[in-house]
Amino acid sequence: MLKASPEESDLVGPDLRALSRELMDSLREMSFDGVGISRETYGAKETEALELIEATAHRYGLETAWDRARNLRIWLPGKDASLPVVATGSHMDSVPQGGNYDGAAGVIAGLAALIAAKERGQPDRTLELYALRGEESAWFGGPCYFGSRAIFGLLEEADLASMHRDGKVTLAQQMAACGVDMDLVERQEPIRRPEDFHAWVELHIEQGPVLVAKESPVGIVTGIRGNIRHRRVICRGQPAHSGAVPRWLRHDAVLAMSELLMRLDEHWRILLAWGEDLVFTTGIVETDPREHAVSRVPGYVSFAVEFRSQDAKTLENFSRILETECEKIGGERGVTFELGGAVSSQPARMSQPLVALAEAQAKAAGIGYEVMPSGAGHDTAVFANKGVPSTMIFVRNEHGSHNPDEHMEMDDFYAGAEVLARVMIAAADAEEDSFK
Repeated sequence: MLKASPEESDLVGPDLRALSRELMDSLREMSFDGVGISRETYGAKETEALELIEATAHRYGLETAWDRARNLRIWLPGKDASLPVVATGSHMDSVPQGGNYDGAAGVIAGLAALIAAKERGQPDRTLELYALRGEESAWFGGPCYFGSRAIFGLLEEADLASMHRDGKVTLAQQMAACGVDMDLVERQEPIRRPEDFHAWVELHIEQGPVLVAKESPVGIVTGIRGNIRHRRVICRGQPAHSGAVPRWLRHDAVLAMSELLMRLDEHWRILLAWGEDLVFTTGIVETDPREHAVSRVPGYVSFAVEFRSQDAKTLENFSRILETECEKIGGERGVTFELGGAVSSQPARMSQPLVALAEAQAKAAGIGYEVMPSGAGHDTAVFANKGVPSTMIFVRNEHGSHNPDEHMEMDDFYAGAEVLARVMIAAADAEEDSFK
């Protein structure tokens, strides 16, 4: 596998590389659950991780504060405090039994970038790092980006009412126990304004196989796919005796579901052939175990549907296709489909001038890269969709993500951190509106 060559660069040097390894090892030790890494959204382990990052920032003379949503903000003051800031950040929670790098790598890289910038002298603009809370959807049943959305006053009543996977506490209760200013959150009062930010750049491990396949240590992101999720689609037919009911009189819920999924797969194939950006996934297929019998025509099945795209119109069109096919198949097979409410996130386009800057800085450092979209969602989407000029830097990572086997080579991390530091320092010198 091709390795990066960070030793050719001079911003993220040996001392910062050693610090990065130290922090990652410490996070693994404090968050290991016996299988993988668990840092619960607005939970004690997430708080402990944030406190470690804050203590490290203080060691290097950086300023810190906790905002009213209990995100941790770290900054290097610029010469002109009135100027919009250049910011980076990522999240510190993980999925249950996840990996050590998802989210945390971006926070550690951001800390290294601020320390590297401080060693070069005071920048014109303030440089900020956010260690964000609650990016993952796994703990509270679907909604996500809680910390970043709270910054802009975007958390809604339905988000706050989301129940923890253990069924014992709501998000609002969990946040309140962490010291969040719930009056502010419930009023949807923003903590920061989009115009406070000159640029936002997030480093994150790639959560797919593209960089491994391309033998590139770094990715530069052009857009983030939004999604529409139906977490529990129900198909209802008519249970019956398997031997007594001929095909033409059956109302088989499982076959109806199967036909729906195959039709959606064919629509997906056609849309890709037309050049559309789309991914489609289904899962969590369940029949009622109380009714299981090989001699029974199934009258009930539930399943999940998710589709993602960089284009909001494509998401809208595929949603209509789903509804149309449910209606057609329902009529043909004598079943009904209940889609329930959809959970969605909007696609986000990255700032093309920022993408170009990241490319230029990677080239200047002699670091190989790929320009690519992000299939997974990230806090950056929140910033971008609020009008903050944004991009992301991916770091090559084997074995996928959201599992204990995440494998990011540290040399690749150093390469990504080097690009991040260079982009932030260069962006701090850029004129107003350079990235819009």
